[in-house]
Order: sequence, then structure tokens, then C-alpha cells
Amino acid sequence: MQTQIANMRREQAAEYLGLAVPTLEKMAVRGDGPPFAKLGRPVIYRKSDLDAWIAARVIVSTSQAPKGRGCK
Repeated sequence: MQTQIANMRREQAAEYLGLAVPTLEKMAVRGDGPPFAKLGRPVIYRKSDLDAWIAARVIVSTSQAPKGRGCK
């Protein structure tokens, strides 16, 4: 039986999303990335938040793609 990871550090979250760590860091500064928690210095992402963030960006046509950076 494989254990599901519920919380991930930024490096793990970036890998899960297929993004570079600096990209995820920039998204956190701009506010257009997935939600995260600060536990002292470490940044923690919940897998459920990452999955919801991905689901909110599902499109069926390139005409639905967001203009510019990020999607809201």
C-alpha cells in the first residue's frame, strides 16, 4: 500500500506540478500560484490545494486560455 503525501515542501510541490521551483516562488510573490502555508521558514503546500488549483485551470479550447501570466 502506497501512502499519499498530504503536505509538500515547495520543491516537492514544484515537481508535482511540473514547474521549476523559481517559477513557483514567483507565482507566490505575484499571488497567482496555488495556496500555501508558512510554518516558520518552510513553505508548505497541501496536495488537495494543488489538485484544486490544477482543476481550476482546466480548459477545453485554446480560446479559453488566459491572457498574460497566471489565471484567475
